[in-house]
Amino acid sequence: MQPPRHALLRKTTAEMVGTFALVFAGCGASVVDANSGSLGHVGVSAVFGLVIAVMIFATGHVSGAHFNPAVTLAFAGSGRFPWRQVPAYITGQVFAALAGAIAVAGLIGTEAHVGATIPTVHLAQAFGLEVVMSFFLMFVITAVASDLRASGHLAALAIGGTVALCALMGGPLTGASMNPARTLGPALVSGQTGSVAIYLVAPVIGAALGAWCYGFVASLEGSVHAKDHS
Repeated sequence: MQPPRHALLRKTTAEMVGTFALVFAGCGASVVDANSGSLGHVGVSAVFGLVIAVMIFATGHVSGAHFNPAVTLAFAGSGRFPWRQVPAYITGQVFAALAGAIAVAGLIGTEAHVGATIPTVHLAQAFGLEVVMSFFLMFVITAVASDLRASGHLAALAIGGTVALCALMGGPLTGASMNPARTLGPALVSGQTGSVAIYLVAPVIGAALGAWCYGFVASLEGSVHAKDHS
């Protein structure tokens, strides 16, 4: 049996690899598009969705593939993740996002503010949009990742698709972060920290609401932890 400390280290390392990949590939795509125009908005959105899907396939069985402090907090708040592991997960996610942004700046470039999320709408609108998008993301995550009645093998595609969908719609408005770590890394590297507070708070609120809402909806038909044999 693996010692608890080693198990947590293994999980946190998986979270760091996944979060690094998210920032490096997603924000890297933003920089590449700013340099060459070869990807376009649809292409950048697809990269964000694909990297999430790929890394869930790769690490979901190890750490749960959160890659997002808002997701970790929502899972813990809804009783689906132990609070004692939250500090390690969030610390790993933030450091990995920062490392990913540094790698983008050093290897690809600093255009597009290293992929930083900067709202183009009023701050109140940006806050509301991030809450709503994070709500839908966490609703889907909770449905496919923690409910045994859902198709678990399709979780990566469903979650990656949700990320891409939100990026397609919300990317031009807020950057469609839905993730405090994903925003914080590029913001610190590029110095674009003026609106960071929105992306630290709104995704946490939206994710908490999404996890609660799915739990409520699923409870109408029975336990979310039991398979439906009807």
